[in-house]
Formats: sequence, structure tokens, C-alpha cells
Amino acid sequence: MGKSNAKKHRVKQMQEGKRNPEEFRGVYALTDMRTRKTKTKKDIMNKMKYKKRFSFDQEGDNRFFYCALIKS
Repeated sequence: MGKSNAKKHRVKQMQEGKRNPEEFRGVYALTDMRTRKTKTKKDIMNKMKYKKRFSFDQEGDNRFFYCALIKS
């Protein structure tokens, strides 16, 4: 396959003694920066599994505290 015009231009610039932009690219040039838009099935199942694990109402008894101030 042939070279692209951009690569030909880079090679020509390097031969003339100018800087190569490939050497100065940052560390994020090779990383995958995409993020997930929706949760996976595993994330949804994990959420349902741990949804009520740490709630204060574990035995189902509802205790309410009533405090009344009586002014004399």
C-alpha cells in the first residue's frame, strides 16, 4: 500500500532536520478515552444484589420515637 500524504510530509520534514510530531505526542494519544453510556447487565445485577444490604431496617420492624414537649 502507498503512503498517505501526511506520512510523506512527516518523513520529508524529518529528512530536512525538523522535528517529528510522532515523538512529541502525549501519553493519552494511545489510550481508549471512551466511556460507557449505559450500565452493563453485571452492573445492574450487582446493584440489585447490594441495594438493601446496609439499610437500617433489616428485620422489618419499624421503630418510631415520639418526643413531646409539655409546657407548664
